[in-house]
Amino acid sequence: MSNLLEVRGLCKTYDTGLNKLEVLSGINLDLTAGTTTALVGASGAGKSTLMHLLGALDRPTSGSVCFHGEDIFKKNDRQLAAFRNRSIGFVFQFHHLLPEFTALENVMMPSLIARVPRPTARKAAESLLNDVGLGQRMSHRPGELSGGEQQRVAIARALALEPELLLADEPTGNLDMKTSDGIHAMLAELQIKRGLTLVIVTHNERLAAAMGTTIHLLDGKVEKST
Repeated sequence: MSNLLEVRGLCKTYDTGLNKLEVLSGINLDLTAGTTTALVGASGAGKSTLMHLLGALDRPTSGSVCFHGEDIFKKNDRQLAAFRNRSIGFVFQFHHLLPEFTALENVMMPSLIARVPRPTARKAAESLLNDVGLGQRMSHRPGELSGGEQQRVAIARALALEPELLLADEPTGNLDMKTSDGIHAMLAELQIKRGLTLVIVTHNERLAAAMGTTIHLLDGKVEKST
């Protein structure tokens, strides 16, 4: 299998005004298409910063991230946004659902913004909600759903435009163990069914152990990969 992502010499430094804070220092890694990876490390190790760079939510101070061999940071901001919306799905610890819309409408939203015809967007959203076990809850608004159900809607929404790469930052950080296990199992099923490349930032050792690769970060560097 070929590499989906190739990261070389990735650095990120923030200027705090008084000094410079180096968060990532020379990260090198490869992500093979269709695989699962956990990013682990202590708080402040740079996990979320690396996730944001992999997802093109921020630009590095130096270094490159190549997606299918193309350096994404050579794109201008508009091109980068278009790439991000088309190729990458995001799931965060907090679901960020729109409370005034139903589960179905929330999942349809990325497709509608991308000007996908409404019938096509609706059919895809219904299929995704069935895949995440919420076929009977499509008309419910977020406030009528449990925390685990809300996160399932968020995952379905992240997959609305059929991204190749799904990035999840502590997706079960606010959930109890039983609910977390259900979300983890569902993510594993979706990854296989949809051929996703899945990267998860997590403190959950059991989840990390279930991933194909675990990358340990320490002080902004890759300490080891297992």
